Parts: sequence; C-alpha cells; structure tokens
Amino acid sequence: MSDTPVRPGRPSVRKLPQLPSAVRGLAPASALRLSRPSDTWFKPALSVVVASAVPHLTLLAVGRLDLIVYTMAGSLCALYGHGLPYARRARAVAGVVLGMAAGLAVSLVTASLTGSTAVLIAVGALLAAVQKVLCDATRIGPPGHVIFTFVSSAALFAPQRLGQIPGHLALTLGAGAFAWLVALAPALVRREGPERRAVARALEAAAVCAADPGPRNRDAADPGPRHRHAAAAAVHAAWQCLLASGRPTPVRRSLERLVVHAEAAFVAPGPATGAAHPERLRAWAARTRGRGPVPTPPPAPGTADELYGIDAERAVLRAREGRRAARRALLRRLGPGSPLLPVAVRTLIGCALAGYLCAALGVGRPYWAIVTAASLYQANITLSWNRTLQRTLGNLLGVLVFAAVLPVSRISPLALVCCCLFFGFAAEALITRNYWLGSVAVTPMALLVLEFGGAHPAGELIGDRVLDTVLGAATGFLAAALVTNRRATGRVEQALDATDRARAAAERTVADPAAGPTERDRTRRALTASLVELREAGDTAAGEWWQRALPEQRLLAAERAGHRTLAATAPRRGPAAHAP
Repeated sequence: MSDTPVRPGRPSVRKLPQLPSAVRGLAPASALRLSRPSDTWFKPALSVVVASAVPHLTLLAVGRLDLIVYTMAGSLCALYGHGLPYARRARAVAGVVLGMAAGLAVSLVTASLTGSTAVLIAVGALLAAVQKVLCDATRIGPPGHVIFTFVSSAALFAPQRLGQIPGHLALTLGAGAFAWLVALAPALVRREGPERRAVARALEAAAVCAADPGPRNRDAADPGPRHRHAAAAAVHAAWQCLLASGRPTPVRRSLERLVVHAEAAFVAPGPATGAAHPERLRAWAARTRGRGPVPTPPPAPGTADELYGIDAERAVLRAREGRRAARRALLRRLGPGSPLLPVAVRTLIGCALAGYLCAALGVGRPYWAIVTAASLYQANITLSWNRTLQRTLGNLLGVLVFAAVLPVSRISPLALVCCCLFFGFAAEALITRNYWLGSVAVTPMALLVLEFGGAHPAGELIGDRVLDTVLGAATGFLAAALVTNRRATGRVEQALDATDRARAAAERTVADPAAGPTERDRTRRALTASLVELREAGDTAAGEWWQRALPEQRLLAAERAGHRTLAATAPRRGPAAHAP
C-alpha cells in the first residue's frame, strides 16, 4: 500500500544492483504517489457503512447519539477479515470483536478510576504497543492496530463511571455481533468469493511472470526477479486461502487445479505455450474473478497427486496437533526473541512522548497525538517515514474538509449521522490508493464523532487537531529513529537458514523415487513459503537504519537457488503442453 524509500547512505552496507531492495530513498514523491485501488476496496467500505448505519440510526431514533462512540467501536470491526475465506473470517472477526471490547474495557475502567492525565497517557501508550504487537503477530489486517488504538485511546479521555461500563461494553459487543454478521453475509451469495479472488490474483501474477520469465541462463543477470517473487507470494497466498477454506467443494476443486497451473507457470517459466500462455492465464483469472462458473482447466500431469497432497495437508492443519503447531508458531512470534519487540518499544515510547508533550502544551485531547504516533509504526523505519508524511498531509487536508463540512453536519442530527457514514465509506474507498488520501476522509469523520456529545467550537477542534498531528508525527518518528531494530538482520539470517533447510528437503524428495506425492507437494509448498518469508524479511531489513550489514550475497544466492529447486519439481507436474 505504500512505496518504500531508501535510507541515506550507509557505507557498511554494500549495495548489489541485482538485488531488489525495499529501500528507494526518503523521497516525498514516492511516499505520496497514488496507486491503483484495491480490487476489493468496496467490500470494507460497504461493510462498515452497513455495520454503522443500523446502530447509528437506532441511537438516533431513541435520542442517544451520545452513545455512538461505544457502538462505533463494534461497528468498525466490520473492516477486518475481507481477504479471508469465510470459515476463517468467522473466527478472525469474532477475535477482533473480543479484542476491541477488551481494549475498550481497560480504557473505561482506567478512566473511571483516575483523572490523572499522566496515568491515562501511560495506559494509552501501553495499550497501543500491545495492540500493535498482537495485530502484527496474528497478521490481522489491514487496517491493523490503528482502529483498536483509536477506540481505546478516545475512551480513556471520556468521562466514565464504573456503573456505566457494563452497559457501554454491551453496546460495543452488540454492534460487534452485527458487524460479524455483515462481514459474513456475502457467504450467502458467493460462498467461495475470497478463494476465487485469491486464485485470480495468483493467475494474474503467474501471467506476468510467464510473459517476462527472465533469461534461461541461470548465471545471467535476471531482469525479472520481482515478477517471480510476486508470483510466489500470490500462489502461496492462494494455497493458504484454499487450505483454510474448509471442506472441498466442486468449485474449490477447480480453483485448486487452477493454482496448480499458476504455480507451474512461475516455478518453471519457459516458452509461453499451452496452459502457461499469459493470455490463457489472464482469461482464467478474469473468469475466476467474475460471477460465472469457475473455468475448468485442462488436466495437468500430477494434478491428482497435487490435490491428494492438499487434502492431506488440510487434514493435518485441522487436526488437534495442527492447531497446536499454529499456536506454538504464534507464541514464537510473540516470544522474547521476536523481531516485533523493537517495534513495540518504538510504539510505546513514541505514543507516550506524543501524549505527554501535547498535555504539557495544554492540548485538551492528547489521545489524538497518541493515535497519530501509533499509526506511523510500520515494518521498518523507511516505511514509517513514508507513513509520517502520509499521515501529516492527510490530516492537515482533512482538517480543511472538516471546516467545510461542519456547517452541513449541524443542520440536524440526521445530517451529522449521514456525514459520518459518508466519510466512513470514503475513507475505505480512498485509502488503498494511498494512506494520505484515505486520511483526508478519516480526519473529518473522527472530528465529527465529537459532535455527537455536543457542539464544540470549530476553531478549537481544528487548532487542537493540527497541533496534535504535527507533534504526534514529529515525536513518533523521532522515537522510530532512536529505537533501533537490530533484530531485522537476525530475522533475515533465520529466514536464510529456513530457506536452506526447505530447499534441501525439496531436493531430497525430488531425487527420491520412493517419495510420495504428498511429501513432494508438502516440501515444495514449504519451500515457496520460505522464499516468501525470506523476501519479506529482506525487504524489512533493507528499510532499517543503524544495523549490521545485510548478508546480501547470500540472500541473492538463496533466492536464486530456491527458485531453481522449484523449477526442478516442474517436470513431474508441469502444465499440459497443449491446452484446448
């Protein structure tokens, strides 16, 4: 969702021209450039409008718009899980609702027990850090931790009594339950919708790779590694989506066969013929993404073995031991050696500094500064710099939009509700183009929420928001620059070791004639997953400052060797040479 610029020179890190890097320079132009909108932007946009409209209009009817902040906490849960198959989405969104209620409960109890601004800011910063780590570890996003932090931080500074808390939490849980229904409602119309979109993306990425596979000579400079990385990530995501989708259906069987062809097109790119032809892959992607029947691809050698392996892997994942392994993996991501720890420390320090600085300057709503700082922290400092620029520009422009819309919102309570719903839709419609563009809509919506509790002087709201934005962004990025993440390179080294082990296992199964299809397919998918993780780790480390030199030569060699091993599996299960 953002371009990734480059840090200033680091003489200790030697750059290789062949190695794709996440670092492109701290250039405002790249951070603010608009991209194409997401192919599913309308899903979270419509979901959050529907999930918010019913509670909003209900409270309007009973004359209690002052309670909207509590129902909004539940309604915003409808933003999550739109890329997940419905079986997993049900669990994920339920977890989001419970996590939202838990953070809100901590904030409400704290607000009812103390009026100390220093304590409230400390609790807000701690909550922001915990929410950041949990969202990154579970990879529940977008929108990630910012929504949780917005809700919990705002609740900290709202007047509260202990006796009111159960009722307020009940409103959040009720709105969250409705948001859960909204998030799952499309399953009634198109049960395999998320799987179809994931497979369509894999086919499209494979088509790009098939159209530009790079040189046949493995020792030559390869101009298209980015295409292979993108195809590997898309195919891996498609397999993960299908594995998590539940029991096989005829539609999912066809989707699995399509992923077999997409995978073969990128693991062994060659002459664009037959099922691997880019135009055929794109045609399949268009039909898969559409509302008609899923295309039935021609048989590919090894497809039956492939699907048998998928069924076996799905059974393992759903078994008790598979669930235990998933929990152990999550705990490792949260453990003492986690690369997420420095980001959590950045979030804690940055949010605390932003809140205390705004409080010292007499700003009445320091939680805006806390949310601004929390929103900056991305995978590395380069991406955090991009987000700083995006957030600052979007908020400042959003304040101007708020000033223009405020008179309209004060015509009637219904006009205020309609304005909030409009900006909620606009934020999700625009944010996939660039974060700053979405922030132009998020800012007036956040300011209008204050109007539900009573009218406030426009000048005061605008002045506070501008000051909080500037101070929050400055202190937040300062914390990101001061708290180094030296574990980023260590994560690369761990990913390199994992890739070497996965490649060795895949080579053993390819060379072993007694290896069964389930084992071959499992090791191949494990190698693809390790290459995706390696590229992610490399891009993250390349955007960090003040760390030891990256093992760039080894990284480049491991990626090339991994893709060669993937290609070596293709003769056993490549696509049909001549597709009808």
